[in-house]
Amino acid sequence: EAAPKGVRKCIVSTNVAETSLTVDGIKYVIDSGFCKLKVYNPKIGMDALIVTPVSRANASQRSGRAGRTGPGFCFRLYTDRQCREELMENAVPEIQRTNLGNVVLLLKSLGIKNLLEFDFMDPPPQDNIMNSLYQLWILGALDNTGDLTDMGRRMAEFPLDPCLSKMLLFAHEHGGCSSEVLIIVSMLSVPSVFFRPKDREEESDAAREKFFVPESDHLTLLNVYLRAKQYRFDAEWCTKHFIHSKGIRKAREVHAQLLDLMKQQKLSPKSCGGSWDVVRKSICSAYFYNSSKIKGIGEYVNMLTGIPSALHPSSALFGLGYTPDYACYHELISTTKEYMSCVSAVEGEWLAELGPMFFSVKESYESSLKRRQRERLNALAMDKEMDKKKKDEETSTQKRKEAEAKINASLGSSTRRGTAVATPGRLSYSSTPKFMPKKKGRIGF
Repeated sequence: EAAPKGVRKCIVSTNVAETSLTVDGIKYVIDSGFCKLKVYNPKIGMDALIVTPVSRANASQRSGRAGRTGPGFCFRLYTDRQCREELMENAVPEIQRTNLGNVVLLLKSLGIKNLLEFDFMDPPPQDNIMNSLYQLWILGALDNTGDLTDMGRRMAEFPLDPCLSKMLLFAHEHGGCSSEVLIIVSMLSVPSVFFRPKDREEESDAAREKFFVPESDHLTLLNVYLRAKQYRFDAEWCTKHFIHSKGIRKAREVHAQLLDLMKQQKLSPKSCGGSWDVVRKSICSAYFYNSSKIKGIGEYVNMLTGIPSALHPSSALFGLGYTPDYACYHELISTTKEYMSCVSAVEGEWLAELGPMFFSVKESYESSLKRRQRERLNALAMDKEMDKKKKDEETSTQKRKEAEAKINASLGSSTRRGTAVATPGRLSYSSTPKFMPKKKGRIGF
């Protein structure tokens, strides 16, 4: 809407207004020269929103917001020299700053062996690729030699993050709760369905607490979906309970698509009834490497990286009378501090059972000796697998070379035979000529 006479309209926007939004009547643009980018750190497995300078292409798009329908001006809060010499030509491609788990799994399913030498248009850092390969090995999607397992092939059928695919398949095969986990995966595949208006924070927090399942944020999402389903995803009911109706309906669409994919793989959803411990165990099977141990009230520390992490105030576990000893989280987000996003309480025994490469239950001397012996045997088995794969590759390479040599030899001999027969004007003295030469002195009419 146009501003009334004598009033200046001021619009404050993020970089979403660079390309996807056009507002008529804008005459002046003030460009701060900065934007927030989501960057993935492969060493600690964490996404962070980092304030970075814009690129020259971004700056050009921002100035283009002014003067769409008339003359306009752009005021940049940085010098012309900084624009020419310090800003990048284009923004960093997204493939170079995100988690590549799904991309690596897809390329492996297409039969690409060496991903480090794959010809990407914008090659991502090798640390990102190696970290993604390591995570897929942890989840059981890759074997010790880096080839795709049966689990990995089934995971690649789902257009999901590998962790969510593993959670869904584990729930079907071991937990018997794939119906509940399917809903949780659908809710995690869309942005947060809760909204919190600035002038009604306490009211929205009270409405959200009605859906809380004290042990898990994942189960809270399941509870929200089931309650919305009872009311047929009614927009008025969603607004009353501070839930995005579009978001919950999008989750319903994702749920229907995943259900069709499960039926294509002949996996019929199973329900666990009211026993939700198996659901938490299924969550633990996919996120055991994102596990934290309690350090203080609401304070946790990651058990693998040692990074301090905190429960977010909006978490269902934050308002408990007690805090669980161990918790698994969906992702770690760094803002003012490191917060765990979407947390579930888990048992220590589950971590030792589902993540034996990282965790073990405290043992006696005899059992620790047996465990070490088991680890040595596993290491020897891994070495044998690698040696066998190398020998197989060498054998296949040798056979391929021999086959190529035979083909080349046969092609060479056939070419020589073809020359003797097909070349015009060449006489074959070993055979009778087809045409007799004309006799001298004879005139042909």
